Amino acid sequence: MPRIEARFQNSQGELLSGSLELPSGSVQCYALFAHCFTCSKNNLAATRVALVLADQGIAVLRFDFTGLGGSEGDFANSNFSSNLQDLIAAADFLEKNYDAPSLLIGHSLGGAAALAVAHELASIKAVITIGAPATAAHIKHLFGDSYEQFSKKSIVSVQLSGRSFNIKRQFIDDLEKYNSVAHIGALKKALLILHSPVDTTVSIDEAARIYGAAKHPKSFVSLDRADHLLSNPDDSHYVAEVIAAWAKRYLINDLLPKEQPIAEGTVIVRERDKKFTREIQTHHHRLISDEPIALGGSDLGFNPYELLLAALGSCTSMTLRMYANHKQIDLQDIRVELHHSRVHTDDCADCEQQKALIDVMTRTIQLTGNLTDLQRNRLLEIANQCPVHKTLQDKIRINTNLSD
Repeated sequence: MPRIEARFQNSQGELLSGSLELPSGSVQCYALFAHCFTCSKNNLAATRVALVLADQGIAVLRFDFTGLGGSEGDFANSNFSSNLQDLIAAADFLEKNYDAPSLLIGHSLGGAAALAVAHELASIKAVITIGAPATAAHIKHLFGDSYEQFSKKSIVSVQLSGRSFNIKRQFIDDLEKYNSVAHIGALKKALLILHSPVDTTVSIDEAARIYGAAKHPKSFVSLDRADHLLSNPDDSHYVAEVIAAWAKRYLINDLLPKEQPIAEGTVIVRERDKKFTREIQTHHHRLISDEPIALGGSDLGFNPYELLLAALGSCTSMTLRMYANHKQIDLQDIRVELHHSRVHTDDCADCEQQKALIDVMTRTIQLTGNLTDLQRNRLLEIANQCPVHKTLQDKIRINTNLSD
């Protein structure tokens, strides 16, 4: 499945680093993933959940909060409030470049952040928490003995998950703003709570607090043998499959119109983002068209001229094979190399108009086999008779209409 490395600015103008996992087929909706406290976007649980969701048709953006992973900024200057602003910036990035996110997923403290920021994101239809505390203030216990030092120092070095982090007193003061569950009751969005009863980092009691404060529709799923970080890949896979199945009931079916079957011989082109990525569908098949990154695209597929060359090249090869088989010619392999360029008519001896640019397709055919010169020359003639070649050389009429 394609992955796009995303870069976008937070409210302070600092660049945040993200990864957008895209489905190989149609995008049913976009999701925003908030990872656990001090983790990065490359956290195994976040990565595994995102990949499985993408396989289910849900595009997922996960990113590093300010000062973490590949994002700019100083972690010591961040706090829970700045995390919420980072989530808003990520949602804006998706809306401007792809589509507004419909799902908001948060793991651990990221779950508390998802609950706190959801009301500010109008596009969000459903919120999912994984091993999350009901309030941000819950994480103060992670600081252990270091917490007492904040009354005497403005900045304290604390050990979290085996790593040292500088935490400023303003971080602790900011947590006090988020010590109520009132916002959960006012969520007005579908809520799915996933939590393990053996989670030793965030107690299952926190899931009960969230569930008790929330209004319906709300659901709870027990991750019975999972640890807090979903270290077992099977647990991450299960979480993602539950989210995908749950979202179909509450979200996706309401968002998407029923797709009409595509008739034989019809080609449909749909947007996959607000840049250049396009999904091309026929009765049985799908492929992606795009532009290179240097031209503002995401480089996820063929550009339009490459598709045009591919049509000519594949038709040429098919036509040669059909003729060789019919005539029982010992043609063992066919390789067609194509290039497109635009040249001035001054450089073209066969051009009628002068002082103009024309499109030139150069096709080089390599034939392998026990072939006589007569057979090779005849195969060249046959190549020039392939249907796409004849279509491109004939005068083409394109009728364009606007549908209702």
